[in-house]
Amino acid sequence: MILFMCFSVFSFAQEAVEKPAPPSGNALVGDYYGEDVSIALIDKAISVDELERNLKAANKIESVAVKGEVVDVCPKRGCWVSVKTENGASFFVKMKDYAFFVPTALKGKNVVLDGSVEKKVTSVEELRHYAKDAKKSKAEIDAIKAPKEEIRFLASGIKVVN
Repeated sequence: MILFMCFSVFSFAQEAVEKPAPPSGNALVGDYYGEDVSIALIDKAISVDELERNLKAANKIESVAVKGEVVDVCPKRGCWVSVKTENGASFFVKMKDYAFFVPTALKGKNVVLDGSVEKKVTSVEELRHYAKDAKKSKAEIDAIKAPKEEIRFLASGIKVVN
């Protein structure tokens, strides 16, 4: 019985330690997450509008740098962000191989994303998962009933810029 109690206490202690959270930090100009984004890439970064035009000709672009404003950050772990599109909507950015996370302070900041992008149909299940991560209400999550074609960016690096 004592062994069981010790194991239970140890299990609960581990849960508390492993609770995921976004990294701390203020996301200041020059800060980067994942691989550093070079000055050369920053200088040749395209706008979100140009990215959207390029994706009309090709469904996937392997290596691209895009400058945009972060409008949302995963509050659970900092494992995804949304970047504002020219029409006021947003596109979804995941971190390559979940190799890095970003602080919630990145919201509202201008960044340059380095990575690949594609137009993709996202399943209802995946859309609901991200809505849950974003702490949407049960009604909002339940309202997701159809897959969605969207721009999906896979970032190897994100750098805060002016």
